[in-house]
Amino acid sequence: MQTILNKIKGDKVIWAVVFFLTLFSFLAVYSSTGTLAYKYQGGNTEYYMLKHAIILLFGLLLMYLAHLIKYTYYSRIFQIALYVAVPLLLITLVFGLNLNEAKRVLPLPFHLTFQTSDLAKITLIIYLARMLTKKQNNIKDFKSAFVPLMLPVLIVTGLILPANFSTAALLFVTSLVLIFIGRVKLTYIFGMIGAGIVILAIIVGIMSLLPAERQGRLGTWKNRITSFASGEDKDNYQVEQAKIAIATGGMFGKMPGNSTQRNFLPHPYSDFIFAIIVEEYGIVGGVFIVLLYLILFFRAVKIVTRFPGTFGAFLSIGVAFSLVFQAMINMGVAVNLLPVTGQPLPLVSMGGTSIWFTSLAIGIILSVSKELDKKKDPEKGNTVKSDKEKDVTNTKTIYA
Repeated sequence: MQTILNKIKGDKVIWAVVFFLTLFSFLAVYSSTGTLAYKYQGGNTEYYMLKHAIILLFGLLLMYLAHLIKYTYYSRIFQIALYVAVPLLLITLVFGLNLNEAKRVLPLPFHLTFQTSDLAKITLIIYLARMLTKKQNNIKDFKSAFVPLMLPVLIVTGLILPANFSTAALLFVTSLVLIFIGRVKLTYIFGMIGAGIVILAIIVGIMSLLPAERQGRLGTWKNRITSFASGEDKDNYQVEQAKIAIATGGMFGKMPGNSTQRNFLPHPYSDFIFAIIVEEYGIVGGVFIVLLYLILFFRAVKIVTRFPGTFGAFLSIGVAFSLVFQAMINMGVAVNLLPVTGQPLPLVSMGGTSIWFTSLAIGIILSVSKELDKKKDPEKGNTVKSDKEKDVTNTKTIYA
């Protein structure tokens, strides 16, 4: 055990959070995929358990490899990735698989799919972190600082919006928070919000003019928002079943594997996995999950408060806020505080690319925390250069 701990670097608290989240993920997914196994795998419940275990293990490997790379290298890597992500979003809108009246994924060999918005999310956040660091000396200037920040945000979220409103909104809010932390003028930020609303209105207007069969997710958006706003969820089967799961969980739950609502709740292994966790582990288990995400966010904030205005700080807080915000949305939907969105619970819900990109994101945070370690290097006997000096030096090197 000590050998393993010596091989992993970075914030040990974040590694502990990852351990508990993956543990809950494995147990909850195995418990909630019984109906899926009987429907598609002839009752072979181990099929999805093994598949999910492989995905989790690959995600942990990706996280480990990501944390070994010096975080400043991600600035260049994802600058190139942005030019890949935007065309992929366009291709997905035109040629993507049509699932639930939306084209969100691209087909891959071996019956696999790739959700291009996952790549676009992390790419845009890293791009913003890079530009905010680069433009700190003239961050108040509209043309040279704000425009290069605003345009990619509007383009990427605008391309995601037609097929995935919740992801586009989540990414837009994350971008606004990151830009605010980067000291951009509030008047510019409000202007960006106005531009986002205008683009949303234009897209909705265009979709409304199309024939009903070609309106995509517009009808679903209207139904979910109307149902939530009216408070009449009698027709919302998902919400009803999630409420039952949470209500019957009590304080300590029914214990692992004893969920009954997993047989009635649609997508209990992804969109509503939090309801299953509360049913089996009770309010105590649910609160513990919430605390894990809050701890992750707190550790990222700690990096920002120690070294404000650096690339590592913007990178950590942007990625962490995106993950935690998404988690809060998922849990808010499960307890009926928000309309149904379809956002997975990061590192917990069953999935492929969502888990892998979440793992990559956490690996990047760990990479930042590793570089900010001020402890003495036991092998070289030298004191590691201060975190502030390293970040400033690397920033000058990258943007020279």
